[in-house]
Order: sequence, then C-alpha cells, then structure tokens
Amino acid sequence: YAEKVSVPSGQVIKIPKGFSFEQAAALPEAFATAYFNLYMEASLSEGEKVLIHAGASGVGTAAIQICKVKGNPCFVTAGNKDKISRCIELGADGGTVRTEENFAPAVSEWTDNNGVDVILDPVGANYLDDNLKSLSLEGRLVMIGLMGGAETSINLALMLMKRLRIIGSTLRNQPISTKTRIMYILGEYLWPFLESGDIKPIIDTVIPIQEVDKAHKLMESNQTFG
Repeated sequence: YAEKVSVPSGQVIKIPKGFSFEQAAALPEAFATAYFNLYMEASLSEGEKVLIHAGASGVGTAAIQICKVKGNPCFVTAGNKDKISRCIELGADGGTVRTEENFAPAVSEWTDNNGVDVILDPVGANYLDDNLKSLSLEGRLVMIGLMGGAETSINLALMLMKRLRIIGSTLRNQPISTKTRIMYILGEYLWPFLESGDIKPIIDTVIPIQEVDKAHKLMESNQTFG
C-alpha cells in the first residue's frame, strides 16, 4: 500500500492509451499470470482447448479474453450460474458451477471425450484427480495456487499412459530477467488488443485506499467478478 515503489525498469509497463490509473492497475498481475502460464509455461498453441478454473477471478477473466483473441476455445468453472454466464459473455464456450457438479464429465462432453490440452488451476489438491482425467494425450496441467490444499494422492499410471505434464508455477519469485521478458511480451502482443477494445480489464469495485478493509472483506465474500 505504499505511495511510491522502487522497482527494476523491466518490471513496469506503459499504461495503454486511453486507460485510467484504476483500469491500468487491474492489468499487470492478472494478465501477466494468465499469459505467462498458458503460453510460456504450458506452450499453448492456437486451436488447443483450455480449462480455466476460477474463471470469474481476475486471472480467470484475463485468461478467457486472451484465449479468445489467440484462438483457443476455453471452458471454465466458477462459483455460481451468474458468474458462468458472465464468463461466457467474455468469450468462454461454457462452464460448470463448482458447488453443483463435477467438472470432469462436463469437460469430457465439451471435448467429445478427447480432453483439454491445458488446464490453468489455482485450486490444487482437491481438483488433481479430475484434472488428470480431463486432460488429453500430452496435456499440461499448470498449477498456480493451492486454494484446495497442498497434499493429495496421484494416479501415476494415468500420467504415464496419457504422457501428461504437471507444471508448478509462481510469478512473484521469478527472476527479474523473466519478469522483464513477460512485460515486454505483454506490451508487444496484448496491449494492442487492450487499446483496440478487444480485451478489457474486468473491475468489480474501486475502493479508496483509506477503506482497504472493505476491499479485503469483499474479496473474502467470494462474490466478486474480475
């Protein structure tokens, strides 16, 4: 919550043309996380299908929009039907409500039993088994969070038979050189879509810094979108 921060120049990026500071603040963390993990860590190629967990989150809404402009069909999980509908408006092909149904059968139906090529998952342990079932041959699971726990069992036979890859990833502790490369790629390949309006930051609420406790309570309510 500092007013000023000293940071290596490679870790900052120009505000897109026509964007306010509030809009710009919603960009780097979410869009860097989504792009880095999908296209750099998982090597997602045009046409490959994606499963995005927590699709209504900041990273999720960024990932949906990036997938849309990059030609990658995506399916999401989210907390309620309204969030699923809003994800579809952003470009998702479909989704399931995580509290109402298991996502694996829905993903199987969406992919004609072929599975998705890449999964972006901030949940962790609780979803691991169904994630592996939902991946295609040579599918990649990118784990970016542990909201559903850190420890679980794993079906290694399924991993071997389907030649799967599990990628553990964090953005914050990456070296400056990697962060610099990510910022450059965002500026070159995503900022034009922001300036054209094809991609937009999804902001739920703007709250004054003096009322930061309200922001934390809003996040804890799990009712936010974006």
